[in-house]
Amino acid sequence: MSAVDKQQRSPDGSPPARSDALYGGGDPPEWVRRGLRPSSPLAPQPEAPPKAAWARRPGWIISLFLVALLLAGSAYVLGRSQVAPADNEDGRVSTVAGPGPVTGNGREPVAAVAEAVLPSMVQIETDTGLGSGIVYDEDGFILTAAHVVEGADEVTVRLADGQRVDGRVIGAHDGTDVAVILAEEGNLVPATLATGVPLRVGQLAVAVGSPFGLEQTVTSGIVSALDRSIVTNNGESVTNMIQTDAPINPGNSGGALVDRQGRVIGINDAIASDSGVSAGVGFAIPIDTAATVANALLDGRTPQFGYLGVGGMETSTGESGVLVTEVQPSTPAERAGLRPGDIITAIDGNPVDDMTDLAGRVQALNPGTTVTLEFLRNGSPQTVDVRLARR
Repeated sequence: MSAVDKQQRSPDGSPPARSDALYGGGDPPEWVRRGLRPSSPLAPQPEAPPKAAWARRPGWIISLFLVALLLAGSAYVLGRSQVAPADNEDGRVSTVAGPGPVTGNGREPVAAVAEAVLPSMVQIETDTGLGSGIVYDEDGFILTAAHVVEGADEVTVRLADGQRVDGRVIGAHDGTDVAVILAEEGNLVPATLATGVPLRVGQLAVAVGSPFGLEQTVTSGIVSALDRSIVTNNGESVTNMIQTDAPINPGNSGGALVDRQGRVIGINDAIASDSGVSAGVGFAIPIDTAATVANALLDGRTPQFGYLGVGGMETSTGESGVLVTEVQPSTPAERAGLRPGDIITAIDGNPVDDMTDLAGRVQALNPGTTVTLEFLRNGSPQTVDVRLARR
């Protein structure tokens, strides 16, 4: 049985004495108990070997020197990076991605990404532990994971330069595990967010945060899978996650998952592990989800997500799909004519694996969206259009 760990750790960097230290105090959430949890002197140098005859000729030396200069200049142009400010006002998260701060195809893409994004990464400290955060607005608005600030109204924000400033929790949404903090410090360096940017399995993914309290840590990997659905800490809602093998450990939660262009594609949130440390299976909240939730929180609204209104379980044959066991009254499912015993096999042409998968796909859509469900009724394939409601 694997475990998805929410990433949090004590400010002094010591390992928590009990598992509850990783979860902000108190008993671990129900979803965790079910098995898903979030210079030394220089050494003497050997004597240099005799120079070859060709190397003693000044003409060769000058030529090699010029070639080296040209190569070095080319590498700098290909790998250089810059930080581009986000186009936001009053803490609003832009829904249109700006140009990535990293350009070109340098030989050290991870180094270029790190150079671009590290100034926008912060460490968040609470009375019960610490996590990470992403500056997305120059006025001090920060995205993080809700479980990092669970139970806290005030936090301490450690900036990239080491300065510690006070921070206030603006709002948090447990269903998606997204929170917004306002740091009492302006003129911060905002990260570029990849809102509206399609992701591809196999693309470069760089994780940045404070694992085990080691701030400004950079790890890299790839996007391993998209639209992974896991049960969140309230035991009911699910979120379509980005899966990555970039190492994520306690303290990384709330930090950034970044693409090759230096744009934030997700908020690091959980891992699947038998030991509680990285096993190469991590999950990040998609930045589009985080932006939607953050804007709702800033407006004082409760984030809204699509709702179908069915209960279900695995099929008796063990095949992919959802056996409908309950259709709740006055819901989109009832109005569409779904019945207990129907087997939902696909949504908008995409196969459905199980109930968690179906719930995650529905929740990722906006209320009012019309989807096409494919299902079996008494073995006969059927389709129906359903207009999702507000959860």
